[in-house]
Amino acid sequence: MTEFGIASDKGQVREANEDSCGFASEINLFVLSDGMGGLECGEVASRIAVETVIAHCRELQKEAQKNRLPLTDDRVSGASDMANRLASAVRTANASVRQAAAERVPSGAMGATVVAAQIARDRMTLAHVGDSRAYRLRDTDFKQLTRDHSFVAEEVRCGRMSDTEAAESSLKNVLIRALGVEPEVEVDTRDETILEGDTILLCSDGLTRELSDSQIAAVLEEADDSQGAADRLVELANRAGGGDNITAIVVRPVPRPVGAFTRLGRWFRG
Repeated sequence: MTEFGIASDKGQVREANEDSCGFASEINLFVLSDGMGGLECGEVASRIAVETVIAHCRELQKEAQKNRLPLTDDRVSGASDMANRLASAVRTANASVRQAAAERVPSGAMGATVVAAQIARDRMTLAHVGDSRAYRLRDTDFKQLTRDHSFVAEEVRCGRMSDTEAAESSLKNVLIRALGVEPEVEVDTRDETILEGDTILLCSDGLTRELSDSQIAAVLEEADDSQGAADRLVELANRAGGGDNITAIVVRPVPRPVGAFTRLGRWFRG
């Protein structure tokens, strides 16, 4: 049984919410996208990205049950079938966003990030493009599972910029990879083992720019249910400034016990 909660808000500065999110509970799929291009363009791009990934994964799931796996482009070598299906869905979303941009925006300035998670039994597969993130809380270990496709993140990885410099850089919004920008897009995928009690977070950068890892982890650890955690994260990000749209999807593949036993466990952890 998978428990999840979703919360999204335009924040305190933006005129509209360009984030989109969705899920397909029958295949345990969760998708989040942060649109780019301003107002209507960003809203359209993110909505198309989410809807396309979900629709494509649903269709591929049906085909997989018939032992057929029609994919967009070639298979990713060494990746699982689920990872290949997710990557195919994201590549299809890239084409859909580009087509929408060509029809709606003369300049073609329209794009989106995407992060998707699909869970099957004790396995989770992630696929992402851009700087929307996936995290995992396991006991007290809070870990980022995705790697930002941004200019400053790449500079940090190469040792040319510190984390502090990256956080203060005027270029921190510049992405080096996004949906809708190029005819082809490279999709990062990752397979993870799920353990009882794990909590998964998908979020847009409007959350991570306002709250630290320790603040986010504390909310996920203390919340008794996923919806309460998602609501609380968005609330705190708004209180901290809400400089961008804020979206959080909190998933507990195997829900933790709640009530007295949960509180007792927290007391023993100090």
